[in-house]
Amino acid sequence: MLNLKSSSIGILVAGCLLSPTLLANTKVLHIGNLLAVPGKATRSEQTVVIKDDVIAAIVDGYQEPKSFDENAEYINLKNRFVMPGLMDMHVHLQFELGPKNDSENLKMSDQLVEMRSLMFAMRTLKAGFTTVRDVGSMSQEMYAMRDAINNGWVEGPRIIAAGGVGITGGHGDVSGVKPDLMELYTSPTICDGPFDCRRATRNAIKYGADLIKITSTGGVLTDRATGTGQQMEMDELKEVVLAAKRMGRKVASHAHQEDGIIAALEAGVDSIEHGSYAGDKAIKLFIKTGAYLVPTLLAGHTVVEMARNSDFMSPSIKEKAIKVGGDMQGNLGRSYKAGVKIAFGTDSGVSQHGTNANEAVLMVEAGMSPMDVIKSATVNGADLLGMSKSIGTIEVGKQADIIATDGSPLDDIKQLLDVDFVMKSGKVFVQK
Repeated sequence: MLNLKSSSIGILVAGCLLSPTLLANTKVLHIGNLLAVPGKATRSEQTVVIKDDVIAAIVDGYQEPKSFDENAEYINLKNRFVMPGLMDMHVHLQFELGPKNDSENLKMSDQLVEMRSLMFAMRTLKAGFTTVRDVGSMSQEMYAMRDAINNGWVEGPRIIAAGGVGITGGHGDVSGVKPDLMELYTSPTICDGPFDCRRATRNAIKYGADLIKITSTGGVLTDRATGTGQQMEMDELKEVVLAAKRMGRKVASHAHQEDGIIAALEAGVDSIEHGSYAGDKAIKLFIKTGAYLVPTLLAGHTVVEMARNSDFMSPSIKEKAIKVGGDMQGNLGRSYKAGVKIAFGTDSGVSQHGTNANEAVLMVEAGMSPMDVIKSATVNGADLLGMSKSIGTIEVGKQADIIATDGSPLDDIKQLLDVDFVMKSGKVFVQK
């Protein structure tokens, strides 16, 4: 009787002894124009070899696929511009803003919301976004989807999922429903005072948060006329950041007005979401601390259009939407010129999922170069996540997250609106 141990040279499958090298799923890509590391020069006529989910080799010229593996799958991208998979640092996969939100919240079970979020996740992946940071969803459902994707049980983008910590009545708290529903829907991570916010942060991490999302200022979509200025106090902000850092978690802060941006940066957050009114003092703090700005211009553009052309928003939301949404693009231009680090983020869920690349168009219109926009959605996103060793560039040893467009987005950023090829972790999801 044949005894095959784990240390043996092969595995018996269907009566045949296979070499371990043949068990690898090998793909060989011939690439016409490769932007392997955004921020650096492109290279032409490249061969990229992928073993399972990892980039195994990058070679000049179009090399014979069978020279790497007799059973290699060949993918022809000779007429394509190829770059790393894009990353969106600010999405809400369980939500999409529209006139039916109130009825959906009452009628849809949490389980059905989860099923819909899988659909939104796939739209995002097929648009070229192989990694997303979800910064506001029902936590256990989002953690479950994250883990199911990581385990290969369902398909979707790589998800880094936040646990939210907010104050009573603030932007992170429930609004717009009757009091008994507010009581029912209030999260256990809503807090008041520094020590309660420390507890809330630890609670979020205990139950699965990859990072902590706070709301240092008011927000546009809170259905209260409470403004967009600072809401969390400095002692609360510091305790959240300290508690998160003690447990190895980063902190992202929603912030519109400058007072809340400054407070969050002084507390030590890793990123500011929106940053709509970052003035000179805030910009200096961005540069001093190294924190990222995640601008979410697409959300601003979307809420302005909805406020002007629909009637489902309350008066308090509509007023904030027109004011804040209209000012966000100019702020990004000033921050970019001053040297603030930018990470790509859309606030998708406010905008429609799968249209994430429209953010890139708005960023270029705000004054960013196409290369810097692409860098913000690849290299910078990976850095913000603390995942630069595994994603963000097309280099040997990294995850095979790769997209391709017909023309160069360095020449026309709108090329990102229609990707021709999407691969995540070595698996092809789009191939036109």
